[in-house]
Amino acid sequence: MRRFAAPLVLGAAVTFAFNAPLPAHAATPKDQLVIGTSLAQVLSLDPQQGTEVKTQEILANTYDRLVFADQNDQNKIKPQLAESWTIDDKAITFKLKPAKFASGNPVTGKDVVFSLVRLLKLDQAAATNFKSAGYTAANIETMISAPDDTSFRITLTDNVIPEALLYRLAMGVSSIVDSVEVQKHVKNNDFGNEWLRTNTAGSGPYSLRRWSPNDIVLLEANPQYRDGTPAIRRIIMRHVPESQAARLMLEHGDIDIANALTAADVKTFENKPGFTIDRVKTGGYYVLAMNAGKEPLSKPQVREAIAYGIDYKGIADTILGPYGRVRNVPVPQDWPGAIANPDWSLQPEKARKLLAEAGYPNGFSLTLKTISQTPRVDMATAIQANLAQIGITVTIQQGNGADIVAAHRARDFDLLLPQSSAFMPTPLGALDNFTNNPDNSRQANNAGNFVWRSAWDISELNALRESANKERDDTRRLAMVKELQEKFIAQKPAVLPLFERFEPIVVSARVKNYHGDSASLTRIEGVSKADKP
Repeated sequence: MRRFAAPLVLGAAVTFAFNAPLPAHAATPKDQLVIGTSLAQVLSLDPQQGTEVKTQEILANTYDRLVFADQNDQNKIKPQLAESWTIDDKAITFKLKPAKFASGNPVTGKDVVFSLVRLLKLDQAAATNFKSAGYTAANIETMISAPDDTSFRITLTDNVIPEALLYRLAMGVSSIVDSVEVQKHVKNNDFGNEWLRTNTAGSGPYSLRRWSPNDIVLLEANPQYRDGTPAIRRIIMRHVPESQAARLMLEHGDIDIANALTAADVKTFENKPGFTIDRVKTGGYYVLAMNAGKEPLSKPQVREAIAYGIDYKGIADTILGPYGRVRNVPVPQDWPGAIANPDWSLQPEKARKLLAEAGYPNGFSLTLKTISQTPRVDMATAIQANLAQIGITVTIQQGNGADIVAAHRARDFDLLLPQSSAFMPTPLGALDNFTNNPDNSRQANNAGNFVWRSAWDISELNALRESANKERDDTRRLAMVKELQEKFIAQKPAVLPLFERFEPIVVSARVKNYHGDSASLTRIEGVSKADKP
């Protein structure tokens, strides 16, 4: 639990690994897992603040949650810090396992209360899914309690069914923090946020030893972990944004896992001895966000013209490959209740006609913002070329994660290429990012809300989403899911799903029992490494 700026003395082997060129085929130590990735979007390690994909992987290993969704068992909710739980008409009550934080402090019900209170009181993007469930900064302290040190109770609201609340408690933002340790570092009523941005205070199998932004994350096994020391004693996440460099490092044995390769580099490992490709289904999407608060994007005909101005199949075939498949409906095509895709495809004549009908026969110019990361830069270039065919001139603006995410949350863009995830592995979990916007006003400042960021006012859709989340009858809820998708398409969305998103991860055959998580909450505690592939 050290600041990332603190000096660090490592063993000779590790020091050599990071400060000198490695020879070809240099095997990484058996008790270390080295991951080549992009750390560009790791902006904060505060579990009640950081929501980015790579941040979740760090949080999953340094913190525990009450429960988790086991994707290896049909996404069933299973215990993590909780030993058991009971559901009645009013609340869910959890019994906690005996556990300690990395500091040595015991994990108690009071820590669970503290963690969820700070989530809602910080009131950042991380709190969005709890707010949609009816929990707010104003009511959270009346809705949760710790009857004693080994239990926790949360009152149900009328907004969601109990299953949906359990999935929220399985999210990374529901990580349980060490209240005693965090409160030592509170400044100006910030709930310890300044300190937790660069430190960890969890009870997970690992704790943070070092974080140098856009360089390295180093996690060490937590000696206080309740299930004992994991076989992998050190996790090293190296910032390797250049795909070719990561591919060569993986081939030479300098890293064990690569999860930021281009589609072309992933393909080189197909059927290659000594490697496997784990294609993780995220339930999320690559999205074209359009700012409906600006003309001409405020006009549905313009947004529909753009939907007909993109060569989805061509981009999927030539750029995305294992990263995605064409899907313009915000429920994955093989999930329950998914409807058929609309006929959106590259149809320039139809798109130009729609632009003319909207009052733009000569087109217009827009700026497209994107994070400088695979595969979004290549997607942006392809969309630029596609839209030029219908008279829309697009200028691409690349930036780091902090810049682009900030612009998205501030509604400071014309077009932007974000990605979504399903916060729970259900149709409504996938739909939430696309149909949730209870207050579109700028005064609402709901920067954690995907639709709000695009200034797309969808009161009817939002009301239907709320009704579906409350509906306990499975058949009626599934009918609402289908209706939501149909109405979403009919409104010519300002948050346009482009491709269902997958995460291809190339893994050395030395690594055993590594399975990427759909929400990027990949735990390493059960992973081990062989001496040879």
